[in-house]
Amino acid sequence: MTNETPKNLLLNKPDLEKPLYKGIYGLYKITQADQVTVQRYRLSLLICGIAFSAGITHWLIIGPALAWSWLLAIAISLGLALQWIHIYIRILHTTLQFFWFAGCVGLVILIMKFGSNNMLSTLASNPIWLLAIGPLFAALAGLGFKEFFCFRRLEAIGLTLLVPIALLGHLFRLIDGSLVMTLLGLSALSLVVLAIRKFGIDAAADIGDKSIFEYLNNQKSTKIL
Repeated sequence: MTNETPKNLLLNKPDLEKPLYKGIYGLYKITQADQVTVQRYRLSLLICGIAFSAGITHWLIIGPALAWSWLLAIAISLGLALQWIHIYIRILHTTLQFFWFAGCVGLVILIMKFGSNNMLSTLASNPIWLLAIGPLFAALAGLGFKEFFCFRRLEAIGLTLLVPIALLGHLFRLIDGSLVMTLLGLSALSLVVLAIRKFGIDAAADIGDKSIFEYLNNQKSTKIL
């Protein structure tokens, strides 16, 4: 369904950069290009977490004015992360990208309607407008679920649960503003921890079993023909 850490034994190692793995549908290598995409994904994830944390800190210390710039950074870095993420089933990958795109469109609409400096204040006082950027955070929560499904990291499930709890709680006025900010702050911290910890694992873990990707691509090609 999604990427899993390869559990296969190393079969052949002609050099340190291109080990040969045995996948479900055959042999595959983790190429230099694969490693580059993994590093880009991890770096984008880290930038997203830092921007998320900085945005919450900015709001709490300075106020909502100019804090919208951090939301823009979140949107850009999340979009790049979703570009380089590895997910077996294309429709799931496409769905996350669609949510991201819809959230970005909503963000532009909010900026045009209320102005960049008034946008976040409007979201705080009129939660119904969260529906405009909600898909953006749905994509973020979906990414967190993917990471939990693959690696069973506690911070990943924290990200997956805390973001929707905070935003839905605010949307339906079930929790007060201070609790919303606390939950979002914990979500941001979870994302930073998740991203940092990923730099300590082999790139093959994020790539998963490439033979599955190749098999699915071949199946798609066969159907077209």
